Amino acid sequence: VQLQASGGGLVQAGGSLRLSCVASKRTFSNNAVGWFRQAPGKEREFVATISWNGGITTYADSVKGRFTISRDNAKNTVYLQMNSLKPEDTAVYYCGSWLSSFRNSNSPRYWGQGTQVTVSS
Repeated sequence: VQLQASGGGLVQAGGSLRLSCVASKRTFSNNAVGWFRQAPGKEREFVATISWNGGITTYADSVKGRFTISRDNAKNTVYLQMNSLKPEDTAVYYCGSWLSSFRNSNSPRYWGQGTQVTVSS
């Protein structure tokens, strides 16, 4: 499965962005998907996950109430709506797909390339 992340950019604090993760295969609709991020000098960290049908979503405490993960399986796409952005949200954001319908490990089986999100103060 190839994943293509997009939608990053430069935004002021308090602003919004929507990231998209498009998969190359239809079987993507059977898999859990997650968003992760990596800031300069830091390890990659979990942001949000969504189960195969969108029924279960999980979020890192740092983004709860501000970010929303969703998916459109007809378009092989998972989204991350990011509102009330803060400078500390600045990072490269990656999407990843597990082979299972629900997240069953810390790291996805497949990764997309990252998309840069920069939040200015």
